[in-house]
Amino acid sequence: MKEKAVYPFTAIVGQESMKLALILNLINPALGGVLIRGEKGTAKSTAVRGLCALMDEVEVSKGCRFHCRVDEPALLCDACKAKAALEKERYTRRVVELPISATEDRVVGALNMEKAIKQGEKEFEPGILAEANGNILYVDEINLLDDHIVDILLDSAAMGVNTVEREGVSFSHPARFVLIGTMNPEEGDLRPQLLDRFGLVVEIHGEKDIALRSELIKRRLAFERDPEAFAAKWQGEENALKARIKRAQDALPGVKTGDDMYLLAAKIGAALGVDGHRADITLLKTAETLAAFYGDESVARSHIVAAAPLVLPHRLRRTPFDVTNGLPPDWEAMLDA
Repeated sequence: MKEKAVYPFTAIVGQESMKLALILNLINPALGGVLIRGEKGTAKSTAVRGLCALMDEVEVSKGCRFHCRVDEPALLCDACKAKAALEKERYTRRVVELPISATEDRVVGALNMEKAIKQGEKEFEPGILAEANGNILYVDEINLLDDHIVDILLDSAAMGVNTVEREGVSFSHPARFVLIGTMNPEEGDLRPQLLDRFGLVVEIHGEKDIALRSELIKRRLAFERDPEAFAAKWQGEENALKARIKRAQDALPGVKTGDDMYLLAAKIGAALGVDGHRADITLLKTAETLAAFYGDESVARSHIVAAAPLVLPHRLRRTPFDVTNGLPPDWEAMLDA
């Protein structure tokens, strides 16, 4: 059966902050995920599925429940590490959706405690985090998910590992995925403690520019009339972005960060009164990822300034009378004070 065409990521009109945040997390999943806050009909789900189409097929260990990549030996599960040689198979990455009704066992997986106690064997039933390894984990209406489950997702996104512990028995497996949560703020928000743990947060709105709004309608209707022809028209742009992302992934480990950039990140966090140090650390990680994406060998002030609107606004202290969720208008002037 022929696969249904996906609306191309590069064909999405506007929403530049959202697209950049998604690309950066695809380059560097260790950023800790993206939360997209916006009204309905603003291309949130379309962008997630388009992003997945930019992910290359990979070679994984044949038959592995966690589809461990053979080119990442340090990230193999215990079963794959124990094999003398790994048989390979091609694997197409995908979007794994987490329903808001999911229980903890459905998310993390379950241990067979009877077998563990009576026979001393660890029998593990994989959950959604096992499915998500190497893929995109997408949670729509994440603000309606139980806080404890959100905590689990953020832990795994940050660590790249899922550990299940029951009555002194534990089992761990790789869980390295791109975490994307979407929500409509009109239906409630996440607690500040959970917001702080999301690497990047973007606020999106319907396009107000008439010319862009017209182009959006034009493209969407063209896609609905003939999805395959529309996707083919944008294939060159898709291939170029996919290649750019791959170059950035390869370059990221070699990006250099000077002491002056560490000082700048600390200065920004202190000037804005951000609690804790997670914001400063994520700001530097995001700046390094931006440098890799732009083809630069080292982090510059421009990378930190570009990263700040994605990393900091959701971590600022707010009052009930604040009318904006962004950074203060004069925040860049603080850097030269």
